[in-house]
Amino acid sequence: MVPHTSLALSEILGATVVDSTGAVAGRVREVALCPQEDPIRISLLVVKTRQGERALAASQIRSINGDVRALVVTSEFQPFSSPEGYFLLDRDLLDQQIIDVNGRKVVRVNDVDILTEATLQHLVLKIGAVDVGVRGFVRRIMKGLVPAHALRSLTNQIPPKLIPWEFVDLIETDPARRVKLKISHDKLGKMHPADIADIVEDLSPAEREAIFETLDEEVAAEALEEVEPKLQRSIVESLDEDRAADIVEEMDPDAAADLLGDLTEEKSDAILEEMQPEQREEVEELLEFNENTAAGRMNTQYLVVGARATVNDAIQALKQFEGDVSSVVTIYLIDDNAKLVGSVPLQTLVLSPPEVLLLDTPRQPMVTCKPDTAEREVAELFDKYNLLSLPVVDDDGRLVGVITADDVIALLRDQM
Repeated sequence: MVPHTSLALSEILGATVVDSTGAVAGRVREVALCPQEDPIRISLLVVKTRQGERALAASQIRSINGDVRALVVTSEFQPFSSPEGYFLLDRDLLDQQIIDVNGRKVVRVNDVDILTEATLQHLVLKIGAVDVGVRGFVRRIMKGLVPAHALRSLTNQIPPKLIPWEFVDLIETDPARRVKLKISHDKLGKMHPADIADIVEDLSPAEREAIFETLDEEVAAEALEEVEPKLQRSIVESLDEDRAADIVEEMDPDAAADLLGDLTEEKSDAILEEMQPEQREEVEELLEFNENTAAGRMNTQYLVVGARATVNDAIQALKQFEGDVSSVVTIYLIDDNAKLVGSVPLQTLVLSPPEVLLLDTPRQPMVTCKPDTAEREVAELFDKYNLLSLPVVDDDGRLVGVITADDVIALLRDQM
């Protein structure tokens, strides 16, 4: 076996295919892989012959050096009747937008670097990287206009801009093909939701839909919350009600209410109908409030314990909390009538003995607001008292919701 060398996809497409007798069989029309069998290794070349399209299996390729040399005669090339189940590099990859999951951005594919490895039996071809730079672009537009050796000399002087194939996630807008090809979005799903949101904003509507159709519901919900409201509406409106409901259920109730409140009544009702009863009830309660008030910005998922709770009680409650734990910065204390009697920062749990009553721990004076407090005043309270969270209480002093710093940041972003 010899060391790896590389070829550009553009150098293979259109290349003359010569069979084992030295006769010209045709020209390469496509390069295909079968993701179910191997997501990297080239499966076959589609050759345009006088008898129609034929498949030259990768195991039947002896060499590629300007032209493609086959190990079999033309009559042994199998008919290529359907591309179903195959990923075609020209059709499905060249000029397509892809997600560079390592660079956290959307780029366009100008060419593909294919690694070649000669064995004693045949040539092995594998996708090494995608070319998203000037080199690939020049190589393709100049092909056929200048001699191949001169073009290679020119492009070798241009620094490559490659993304390894392992750091690429494909955007598939055809749901049927996406399922058949089993192209995974695992790498995309591991990115930070804010990075996914940045990527989504650079995509076309069909591509955005493709992403949100395949992401895990929790990841999709977190990413959707990071997207600007206008784009949120566009994405959710493109999804069927069942899929949209699965995602909305994973959102913070206040963010879900804001989103559904911006949709048409028909679409909003259809999504609510598909949601689980408990989540639907939470969101419907918030939809009744004016979105420009504290009630319209508050979250109904917060951590609350009884007034006589100890530090250990709070730790156990935190372990059992079913909401978004990352949003919990304060623990609220209520009496037997659900009235708010105190609040304890989360860091206090780490610094206090387990048996100590939360009411006996060091605490700052409690700042609250009413449900009808204008959102401008809410922002001013956060600024004045340097708050991480702000409890919302009704006229009887009962806790009805909590506004977090994230909610205020979203508020200020909406006003920009």
